[in-house]
Amino acid sequence: MTLYQDISSSTSTSSVQAAVENNVSSSTKMSVREQSRKMSVRAQQCQFERNREKCQFERSRELKDSRLSITFASMHKLHINNSFTNALPEDPIKENFTRQVTGVAYSQATPLTFRKASLIHVSELAKELGFDQEEIASAEFLQLFTGQVLYPKTQSYAMAYAGHQFGNWAGQLGDGRAINLFEIVENNNRWAFQLKGAGPTPYSRRGDGLAVLRSSIREHLCSEAMHHLGIPTTRSLSLSLSGEEVLRDMMYNGNAAHEKGAIVCRVAPSFIRFGNFELAAAQGEKELLKKLTDYTISTFYKNITTSGKEAYIQFFQEVTDRTLEMIMHWQRVGFVHGVMNTDNMSILGLTIDYGPYGWLEPYDHGWTPNTTDRQNKRYRYGAQPEIGLWNLLQLANALFPLIEDAAPLQEILDSYRTNYQVQYLETMMNKLGIYHTHKDDRDLIQQLEEILHLHETDMTIFYRELSKINSKTDKIDAFEVISIAFYHLDQLSDAHRKEWLDWLESYILRLELDVKMEAGDIITFAKARIQKMNATNPKYVLRNYIAQLVIDDADKGDYSLLNEIYTMLQKPYDEQPEFEKWYALRPEWARSKVGCSMLSCSS
Repeated sequence: MTLYQDISSSTSTSSVQAAVENNVSSSTKMSVREQSRKMSVRAQQCQFERNREKCQFERSRELKDSRLSITFASMHKLHINNSFTNALPEDPIKENFTRQVTGVAYSQATPLTFRKASLIHVSELAKELGFDQEEIASAEFLQLFTGQVLYPKTQSYAMAYAGHQFGNWAGQLGDGRAINLFEIVENNNRWAFQLKGAGPTPYSRRGDGLAVLRSSIREHLCSEAMHHLGIPTTRSLSLSLSGEEVLRDMMYNGNAAHEKGAIVCRVAPSFIRFGNFELAAAQGEKELLKKLTDYTISTFYKNITTSGKEAYIQFFQEVTDRTLEMIMHWQRVGFVHGVMNTDNMSILGLTIDYGPYGWLEPYDHGWTPNTTDRQNKRYRYGAQPEIGLWNLLQLANALFPLIEDAAPLQEILDSYRTNYQVQYLETMMNKLGIYHTHKDDRDLIQQLEEILHLHETDMTIFYRELSKINSKTDKIDAFEVISIAFYHLDQLSDAHRKEWLDWLESYILRLELDVKMEAGDIITFAKARIQKMNATNPKYVLRNYIAQLVIDDADKGDYSLLNEIYTMLQKPYDEQPEFEKWYALRPEWARSKVGCSMLSCSS
């Protein structure tokens, strides 16, 4: 199987020991960071000002008065419980300028004020978090979740982390465009609130910390779409206009232009990433690494009751299992993340950082939506399971100082390969509507994947239509059923049509065998099969061109399509005939349109 071959070649048996050597090289790289740390505070502040000027971002922050005048009288009391900042060391420097840090987990960072900010959309998550409609419509809600005010007795901050980007060590990164507000506990669930696009932080590097409307719409909609698809993900509470314009070079081709600025309030149990652990390990800060790991286990992996080395090994196993589960969901629905750097990998196994992501329309293992990755296609759809394993190797490297034994880490990495094989087969059986296993199932699946590549075939429509075929369907009729998934059906060759007919014949025979193996009522079994397939294969996903249509309308101040698509995406597995027009092939105009087929990391 193609995907498994990618995985099996990605990590050697000595990978963890080799990774330990990388710790040494990382320490060598640290000398550069040590030198930068010796720069004067004033020199770094000047650099920060130059960065801000370069981004044409000049204005007074005027923080104090605007943030102390709100009483939150119209809002219920939030149950603040800031576990991350209570447990981990803070950067002693309070000023907000770009710098290298060491031995700390976060730095203070206060959002900028946006006096003309306005809410565009609030998700149903608000109700889950205890906000009623009156609160959502209040000035306090707008001001809190656009960063104009801080909640009483809280201090906003940015996390420090590092990462491997496109396979290369990138050193310190951190929250450059995200500012964490606080954590709450609601109905025994922990939620951290984070603003994306609310201004610069000590980790903004050459950026301005702002975000634009197009990327913010994509993040807001996709976060919620993934949740309703049953995929582990960070959530989005609200989408707002900042009321200001932001300069961006959308395709990195020298054509910068001003766009509407926006702010997304992201919500998750935690925003801790693989990169948080990588930074502590690379800096040789074992005590910080231990504190961070102990905190993560005690707060988010409470099922781990052992301690010391055994707890850290079990922790890595749990993270590995969650990561694989998340990626298998991506493969199931055709989601391509686009930037699977280690700093974009959640330690909780959540989909995080919706940048240049995309959804497979024509089925293609080699497709990536990210123009930055167009040449090497490191993060292509078919490579995502492999990259997940590679990223876990980097996490194993970071955790090694706490375990000091490569064998159990390597054993867990090897188990990823085995578990992938099992879960992949299970996923495909569900997608094909096959209940009972047979020795030839892998061959049937592999033949299907090969045929899907021969002519552009829409992944979402193909698998959804497949549920209309049963053990009594004639192969000619079956071909008619799936033919609506073909792009340019008139160009389908006779040879390719024959291959489809041959496969459909094999598939129908396999369904007949499944029926014979079923001991219960056949009619009940047939209904259950359709329900199972339709609960596995969504009818509606956030197709790239649909997101772009929403963006185009929103840029004109029309949010009706945004509301329509959001409503549709809340029930992606239902028929929803009122949204039937969105159950269609990608239009030809979107084939090569920027935003539909080509995306960048520009936010």
